[in-house]
Amino acid sequence: MKLVVQVKLLPTPSQASALASTLHACNQAASWVAESAFKQKTFRNFDLRKHTYNEVKARWGLGAQAAQHVIKKVADAYTALLANSRAGNLGRPGSARHRRSTEKPLAFRATAAQPYDDRMLSWQTDARTVSIWTTAGRLKGMSYTGSPTQLEMIAAHRRGESDLIHRDGSWYLAATCDVPEALPNAQPVDFLGVDLGIVNIATTSDGEIMAGRRLNRLRKRNRDVRTKLQRKGTKSAKRRIQRRRRKEARRTRDVNHKIAKHIVAEAERTGRGIGLENLTGIRERVRLRKPQRAMVHTWAFAQLGDFIAYKARRAGVPVVYVDPAYTSRTCSECGHVDKANRVSQARFACRSCGFVDHADRNGSRNIRARARMLWRAGPSHRPQPSRTSGTAGRGRHTTAGDAP
Repeated sequence: MKLVVQVKLLPTPSQASALASTLHACNQAASWVAESAFKQKTFRNFDLRKHTYNEVKARWGLGAQAAQHVIKKVADAYTALLANSRAGNLGRPGSARHRRSTEKPLAFRATAAQPYDDRMLSWQTDARTVSIWTTAGRLKGMSYTGSPTQLEMIAAHRRGESDLIHRDGSWYLAATCDVPEALPNAQPVDFLGVDLGIVNIATTSDGEIMAGRRLNRLRKRNRDVRTKLQRKGTKSAKRRIQRRRRKEARRTRDVNHKIAKHIVAEAERTGRGIGLENLTGIRERVRLRKPQRAMVHTWAFAQLGDFIAYKARRAGVPVVYVDPAYTSRTCSECGHVDKANRVSQARFACRSCGFVDHADRNGSRNIRARARMLWRAGPSHRPQPSRTSGTAGRGRHTTAGDAP
């Protein structure tokens, strides 16, 4: 299983200057290659090399490996642009957004990340140093640091390329690690159903509720501040918006990691699998009131689902994705389905048998039941989405389970 581990570099001032010059040169070269590719309508990696390789080496003083990685970075960027265009992520063809994205060549920021392979970057894990190529020559003995888990994973499992990143005045290396997966549990005793939401980020079929009220208050405050700063429109305001955006993204990532780790640890401890909602395309399926849209479409449910999935693979815990339709309206005791069963965001009361429960806990139990059925039906009946795409709706009366 491929994982990316990020460690922080500790360069001296002269080393930091060399890294900055290298990153600037690589991204200048990448912007030129992107412009050449756009003019010649040549976007494949090997075709681009024929037209740009020698110029990149001579004009910006890049080595052979660095020049090839610059060209490949451009080719990959155009491949991603084409995929987003075909998927409709850039708007309708002919729209202003689509034209802005496709009618001019790509441009790379001066601090955009640059990939390094083992010929350009070597790791001395015992000494916690790296030897890294720059346009000023090879820098040896550059220290790096990270958490004990990160350092252990780098030493044991690092394979393949690493990316040099400059962010907020600090330098980082994002290294690819090939981590072995545990043997999967082929006979889980049961399943732990997990219902994802906005008010409650995750609710398990054991009755554990991981509330998100504090996070939602912080997100609303950040959204209000961003609105005020956007109205000002100054360079200082834009810098503050970026800092707040990155801070909120780090907080969200940290919370999602902790929730995913707890859920997987509980399933592993009790010998169970995990049942998750298949939320692919949920944005298009749910109907939201206007005040709910910003809250719903900014929470990283895809990220939380991905974290649960990869941590489960590492632990050997099976994950089953179920159809979320009507899980919030179905009684987990008698199976009666009725929109009126969902009294409010937090309360579920069955109109048939009178069963009363927390709405999200009832939904998670329905997810657990569906996961059991799919597991017994066999692998051919278990949907495996490539990614838990989109976000799930959790307004006052709108949930992911309400989508037909």
